[in-house]
Amino acid sequence: MTEDSGNHLAKVRIKDLLLRAYIGIKEEEINNQQDVLINVCLTYDASEAVNRNEISAALNYRTITKQIIGHVDGNRFALLERLTHEVLSIVMGHEAVQWAEVEIDKPHALRYAESVSVCLQAHR
Repeated sequence: MTEDSGNHLAKVRIKDLLLRAYIGIKEEEINNQQDVLINVCLTYDASEAVNRNEISAALNYRTITKQIIGHVDGNRFALLERLTHEVLSIVMGHEAVQWAEVEIDKPHALRYAESVSVCLQAHR
């Protein structure tokens, strides 16, 4: 294989991260944890990772995932919009991230619906 110095825009997806949090404004929601399903999609320039083939040159998505878990799991949020914004801020806190989209589902939030979700994006 030859070394390539070209731009390698990587798209990383963290799919179906299932956590539990206190989310909502009704008394039942405030007193009982509920499932939240988090999906993250981000892009970063992976040229160094491709060329060097070393973890130190790559965006560490395990670290990002651990930060999300630490922030969300077991914590309290009134609005799904706020929770989504806070998770997006964690992702964008990594300088290598050029663009990110976070979608968070609250399963069975509405009768007859599988889930309700909020999706937010940010870019540099």
